[in-house]
Amino acid sequence: MALTRKQKEVLDYITEYVRGNGYSPTQKEIQENFGFKSLGSVQDYIKYLTNGGYLQNDSHSVRGLMPAAVQQNSEEIPLLGSIAAGIPIEAIENSDMISVPVQMLGRGKHYALKVKGESMIEEGILSGDIAIIKHVTQAENGQIVVAVVENETTLKRYFKKAKQIELHPANKTMKPIIIKDKECEIRGLLVGLIRSY
Repeated sequence: MALTRKQKEVLDYITEYVRGNGYSPTQKEIQENFGFKSLGSVQDYIKYLTNGGYLQNDSHSVRGLMPAAVQQNSEEIPLLGSIAAGIPIEAIENSDMISVPVQMLGRGKHYALKVKGESMIEEGILSGDIAIIKHVTQAENGQIVVAVVENETTLKRYFKKAKQIELHPANKTMKPIIIKDKECEIRGLLVGLIRSY
């Protein structure tokens, strides 16, 4: 079913809203956004988009609209094991795959690591979280990176000083790792987190 320009605008609004907020707009919010005179107009659009397969509508929920594009919008990336002392990333042979929302991923290659330990808790990165990592070999000051130091993989905030690299934990009880530039290898950049409750 082809969409009129207005139908596409309504669908795009719902899709962007879901991507930005993690839940759908209410019919009232859609009405206000487009300046429709009544909720009936909104319901007509929803009905057409639902019948056309563009939307799924859970009528029992005020925020029950789910664009088909968002639902299918996930990508499989390798889960390369845990980010903990003693395991260089390459050493992990059997990678599982994990499904990740596309909006977490930009361009480039990505992989996931399970966080172990308490070194980044003040950044809200907890043991057991899945860290979504973009594969890069360089970083800017202040970014949270996957770094390999003496064959150990670690997740820390990166700072490059004149002749050294400092890898800062986000835990007041721990000290930064301070090393020479060539002793640190950047393997990736933190771009997202997935947490199971």
